Amino acid sequence: MIKLGIIGMGNMGTIHSNLIIDGKTPEIELTAVADYNESLCIPVKEKLPEVKVFKTGEELINSDTCDSVLIAVPHYQHPGLTIMALNKGLHVLCEKPAGVYTKEVREMNEIAEKSGLTFGIVFQQRADSVYRKMKELVSSGELGAIKRVNWIITDWYRSQYYYDSGDWRATWNGEGGGVLLNQCPHNIDILQWICGMPNKVHAFCHVGKWHDIEVEDDVTAYLEYPNGATGVLVTTTGDTPGDNRFAITLEKGMLICDKGNLILHKLAVNEREFCVTVKDAWAQPECETIVLETKKQNPQHDDVLNAFAANILRGEPLVAPGEEGINSLTLSNAMYLSSWLGKTIDIPFDENLFLEELNKRRTASKRK
Repeated sequence: MIKLGIIGMGNMGTIHSNLIIDGKTPEIELTAVADYNESLCIPVKEKLPEVKVFKTGEELINSDTCDSVLIAVPHYQHPGLTIMALNKGLHVLCEKPAGVYTKEVREMNEIAEKSGLTFGIVFQQRADSVYRKMKELVSSGELGAIKRVNWIITDWYRSQYYYDSGDWRATWNGEGGGVLLNQCPHNIDILQWICGMPNKVHAFCHVGKWHDIEVEDDVTAYLEYPNGATGVLVTTTGDTPGDNRFAITLEKGMLICDKGNLILHKLAVNEREFCVTVKDAWAQPECETIVLETKKQNPQHDDVLNAFAANILRGEPLVAPGEEGINSLTLSNAMYLSSWLGKTIDIPFDENLFLEELNKRRTASKRK
């Protein structure tokens, strides 16, 4: 049994605490919670009177009430609190994104690696059996190399009321970004987890296109991969009804995840071989369409929490190691930088230049 403290009792902190209270995480005991708005801690205190309540994350970390912490606060605070907890000898599970800019997250990762402690990040979409099946098929090599990737994720609709619900929300200084940093870190993580990291990005991030906000709410990004494969990512919080279609074209077929259903169009032969050997101008390889069966399971946050406890207690694998959080952040940082500078960005990019450009926007940022 691990003793967990939750820092930040807003939406995500409440989701995690309720899972523990409802018995979904049998190896986790909730022993402490912290939030500047102490009224948010009252529901937990009513259900678990023994839980200690603190106003700040620093107070909780230094309280000796737990051996691990879950960090669920605004994005800019993630690296600092993670580093503080690791230095105190506490295991850390951090909500997404890992931070706002990669330079600080890289420092956090170095400290985590040296600590020898468990460090996880809440990328719960990796627990989805559909995405796990896609990763299994792509990583096995049985479908050949990736040629093209397309993901249209426009089912993140948000109203103006949503953006007005917090003075920090959808501001450069409060949240650090818009749809790329709030809604899409999971999708971007799944994209790189399955397909690997691109080495070039060219993006168009439209600021306040559909809402009265100072950050992006509509993005189209073009990706290039080291092997010559290309990709397109489209996302927005302004479309309804939205769509969610993730397609990966490989040498021996195409995988399509469409609203949770997984379809494989499997070629009888490798297209690259077929292209140069067939003696028919109009021929195409034979193709079989298979609706792939998955477990239809997506345990989400409880799987992440249980794996975190199991890693601490028995060394079992995490759903997502914390150090991997820098990958999706690298992609979103590159998309921002490309849009800001109006050019293609190579990965790795100049992290100091990104921070300089971000700080320009933070300086001009206004709380609502």
